[in-house]
Amino acid sequence: MENKGLSLKKKPTSSRALFDSFWTGIASLCMIVTLIPLFAVLIFVALQGFRQINFDLFTQLPPPPGLSDGGIANAIIGTLITVAIGTIISVPFGVLAAVYLSEFSRDNQIAKWVRFATNVLSGVPSIIAGVFAYGLLVATGIVGFSAIAGGVALAVLMLPTIIRTTDEALQIVPQDVRWAAFGIGAYNYQTVLKVVLPAAIPSILTGVTLGIARAAGETAPLIFTALYSNFWPSAPPQGLLEPIATLSVLVYNYAIVPFKPQQELAWAGSLILVLLVLITSVTARLATRQKTY
Repeated sequence: MENKGLSLKKKPTSSRALFDSFWTGIASLCMIVTLIPLFAVLIFVALQGFRQINFDLFTQLPPPPGLSDGGIANAIIGTLITVAIGTIISVPFGVLAAVYLSEFSRDNQIAKWVRFATNVLSGVPSIIAGVFAYGLLVATGIVGFSAIAGGVALAVLMLPTIIRTTDEALQIVPQDVRWAAFGIGAYNYQTVLKVVLPAAIPSILTGVTLGIARAAGETAPLIFTALYSNFWPSAPPQGLLEPIATLSVLVYNYAIVPFKPQQELAWAGSLILVLLVLITSVTARLATRQKTY
């Protein structure tokens, strides 16, 4: 009898087991359906783009319409320049805003409005950021179509991501760490600068890399601000005040022309953009694994 009872206990309840299996299967199916478009796009872009990967692609200027010899080196450099400008602008403002929200605001009314504005800004279409930068810098003639104007537009897009991730990173730092710093006589600003921020650096880097990944692939804001150029960027500071080529705009321009060589360069540019986003995403994942507290 005892053995029979044990054997009965080992059998799962049929209705619960079927219910769990059913929803596990549904969840797995949804995951597969979600991954199919992602891998389909990645594979298709890789197959089309790898055909054009060669040394000239990274060292030469785009060819004239209809010709096949050339590369997209100026667009690669331009993308790095505009994203770097956007990062330089957005990171200090984003981190300082998040430090205020997490460490000094005490959830006052200003902090609530800042968080609300950040959430709204994160959902604003990228073309609106381009129109804003165009009206602020280009239409007024302050800098005109230039790398700086493009960097400002990208900074607007990067800012909410950096603020939100930094704010959350600071909040998850254990409160005991702050109390320990206060216990040895540290001021509030000393605790933030020397204890809290260093502990949250991995998560802050995650927010920065995610912001860079989003900004690197934007097209509409750069059409309104950086425009495009078929030439090498000039040496700074003059080069920062002139129109500049970027990968996303190059892909847009070359994908709609009837010339096959330019279309092939558009596929190569698409692949490089995908690789840039992949590298930044992997960097973000590696940063989150290295906890300092």
